[in-house]
Amino acid sequence: MDFQLTSEQRMIQESVRRMVDREIRPILDANDPDTPLPKHAMRQILQLCARQGLIAARVPESTGGAGLPLLVYGLMMEQLPPVVTLAVLGQEVTVARIHFESTAEQRERLLPDLMAAHKITCTGTTEPDVGSDPRSVKTRAEEDGQDYVINGHKTWITNASICDVINVTASVGKDAAGLSRMMRIVVDRERSPFEAREIPTLGLRQGHLGEVRFENCRVPKANQLGEIGDAARVLTLTWLANRPILGLCAVHMADAALGVALKYATDRLQFGRPIGSTQLVQEMLADIATGVTTSRLLCYYALSCIDKGDRANQISAMAKRYAIATCQRAVSLAMEVHGAMGISRELGLERYYRDIRMLPIPDGTNQILTLIEGRELTGMQAYRA
Repeated sequence: MDFQLTSEQRMIQESVRRMVDREIRPILDANDPDTPLPKHAMRQILQLCARQGLIAARVPESTGGAGLPLLVYGLMMEQLPPVVTLAVLGQEVTVARIHFESTAEQRERLLPDLMAAHKITCTGTTEPDVGSDPRSVKTRAEEDGQDYVINGHKTWITNASICDVINVTASVGKDAAGLSRMMRIVVDRERSPFEAREIPTLGLRQGHLGEVRFENCRVPKANQLGEIGDAARVLTLTWLANRPILGLCAVHMADAALGVALKYATDRLQFGRPIGSTQLVQEMLADIATGVTTSRLLCYYALSCIDKGDRANQISAMAKRYAIATCQRAVSLAMEVHGAMGISRELGLERYYRDIRMLPIPDGTNQILTLIEGRELTGMQAYRA
């Protein structure tokens, strides 16, 4: 067992960091931090990430993707600013889901523009009354000649308001247990118009979290993915990697907060000496550093388990739940190290405090992740009859 990154892995990380510093950060800084980026700016960022393979990370090289090991993908995603991580993940996971469920003809027709980020995409599963149980979706897809006619409402979707293409989970009826028979269908906004709008949020305000309404939206049957009833399987497979990657997004913020807190603890004088020389400040710094290190290692381990083909349901859920909760506390402690300065907008830690609070929501709330861990430990299902 080796806990050290290889020289190649470190070079990959450094390549992404350089891209962020030279090309992505100037775009973010040139725009209002409390307003969603213009679509052209986010597309430009996604295209930069596409050059690094981040938009087609899970697509095999044989079909034009990067074919990255998930651990390497996580190492790269950890380097991105949080708002970019969420946008990239929304694009990449949709590309992966389309690839896994599509025919050769569909891949050739749909994926090149999405993998290059010429078009922005997202996945629409969550609804106002449907979150952790996708089998209860109410958005309907009804056959009409060579089309499906879609009616329904999707919400809390990353990239929704600026997307050109959305991969929709819809119901084509009920099974014997009364649950939706789900299918996936790709909706091209230009060919099949739909309404979308932003949802104002606590954090990640330069991103695009939105809702979509479909009213008699006609979509060609040729855009149906996979077989009816297998959508939940693909959702689960992609969620497994998404969870530790979101954990690493939290690690990014906590690690940045640690760096700021260490500098302040050295520079700030009270009672004639640096506050970093006092016991309780050192305790806070030690707790922050411990949280960053343990969270990072747990997320790396979860991704490596998926790479090896292990059953990773428990460790994936554990990694996201632990890393986000631990790093939330770490950011809060970094603010405490700064005293009154910690709550100022000028310092910037308050943005991390708001942004990191957004992360428990996507790909499984803390409570659902806890129940997944419990199910894996006991073999008993706590949330389904």
